[in-house]
Amino acid sequence: MEVIFILIAVSLIMAGSFLFLFFKAMKSGQFEDNHTPAIRILFENNQSKKEKKVKSTKSK
Repeated sequence: MEVIFILIAVSLIMAGSFLFLFFKAMKSGQFEDNHTPAIRILFENNQSKKEKKVKSTKSK
């Protein structure tokens, strides 16, 4: 029965620390840009193909 009290205390400490880290990330502005990550993948592939073409023409 004593183990359950230890587990509850540890889980509350972990939950509090995760909550603290979440608010710290919110305060630092980590979650402000919601649009760019969604469209970034569309442009990364195009850039990598262009870079490959430029590198292959430079090496010839």
